[in-house]
Amino acid sequence: SKRDIKMRKLDSTKVRPLKSEQLLRIEDHDFALRPGFGGSPIPVGIDVQVESIDSISEVDMDFTMTLYLRHYWKDERLSFRSTKNKSMTFDGRLIKKIWVPDVFFVHSKRSFIHDTTVENVMLRVYPDGNVLFSLRITVSAMCFMDFSRFPLDTQNCSLELESYAYNEDDLMLYWKHGNESLSTDEHISLSQFFIEEFSASSGLAFYSSTGWYNRLFINFALRRHIFFFVLQSYFPAMLMVMLSWVSFWIDRRAVPARVSLGITTVLTMSTIITGVSASMPQVSYIKAVDVYLWISFLFVFLSVIEYAAVNYLTTIEERKQLKKRGKASGMYNIDAVQAMAFDGCYHEPDVEMDLPAFPDRCEENETRARAISVSNVGTARIKRKRSFKGNVGRIILQNNHVIDTYSRIIFPSVYIVFNFFYWGLYI
Repeated sequence: SKRDIKMRKLDSTKVRPLKSEQLLRIEDHDFALRPGFGGSPIPVGIDVQVESIDSISEVDMDFTMTLYLRHYWKDERLSFRSTKNKSMTFDGRLIKKIWVPDVFFVHSKRSFIHDTTVENVMLRVYPDGNVLFSLRITVSAMCFMDFSRFPLDTQNCSLELESYAYNEDDLMLYWKHGNESLSTDEHISLSQFFIEEFSASSGLAFYSSTGWYNRLFINFALRRHIFFFVLQSYFPAMLMVMLSWVSFWIDRRAVPARVSLGITTVLTMSTIITGVSASMPQVSYIKAVDVYLWISFLFVFLSVIEYAAVNYLTTIEERKQLKKRGKASGMYNIDAVQAMAFDGCYHEPDVEMDLPAFPDRCEENETRARAISVSNVGTARIKRKRSFKGNVGRIILQNNHVIDTYSRIIFPSVYIVFNFFYWGLYI
């Protein structure tokens, strides 16, 4: 009757389905069940387009990637009549009312679907029931990294896709277009890594409580750019080692100069090692950069020990010389030692001191100086200046200990050999 029709129109408890839902007959089917429930597993094809790799974190051992994830399957319940055989495209509102694959990312830490300006979801249905479901996702996943060759390393990471609820008896995941199912943006670049390759693979995963599942892998290899670490770690370490060798050319009596130089290089190497360790995960094995920095630290430390040996042996030699001349009776009087003159001899008003490298030459210089001063004092000064200018290099060399002389050759030679072995092994 007219009255019943009028009351039916005023009934607000029922929501009329949209035209698209009427065309797809959404209300006529139970989409809680997968297509072909009870029969063979439904094949779901996957293809991925990687938009960007946003970051690689060595400390957290993970990576962040933005990608377009597309699913392909056939659901005959969504087939419809079309005279022009054209597909229909929908947004995310229809997805909540139909069945879609429950693909998730294995070892994922965080992930989200982009929603600016609207949710980045697309559903395309074809007249024969074929469905295309596309998402734009950013995901952060674990990458099990090996830092034994850091920073000369290559890291192999993978993003793994799998169905959460449906095992291989209900759902079969596969790459839609084989190896060509994985595509990347041409402009993908990273600050510290060079992307060597992208590849797609598949396999099976077993869970003791639920069975076997199809799993898809997005594999990519990252080779680290070494130039940054050369400037920040390797080159400063080389300079500190070379700087420590300067002490071998400084007079062995210049205690403040040689000690301060050694301590400065040791502290600088400690700072470099601490800075590198702070930016890396606390792993239980030795990294390649640790080998280089600690051996460089050892060279710097040995240069300090070398001067300690030189200073000790010099003191022993002086004590023996003083005992021979009868000028010391047991204790070495440090206050009696005066600064070395420019001609390599030691002068003291009351105590005549003899050094092992210059005893004879010092006596000759003093005898000649007395003879010349008697005849002509002015001529003696001119000859003394010329003698100093011509022999200053030889005097400096003669005044150094034999350990310093050998160290000037041994330390650089061993360090060069170490560098040849190191770079040949890790590159």
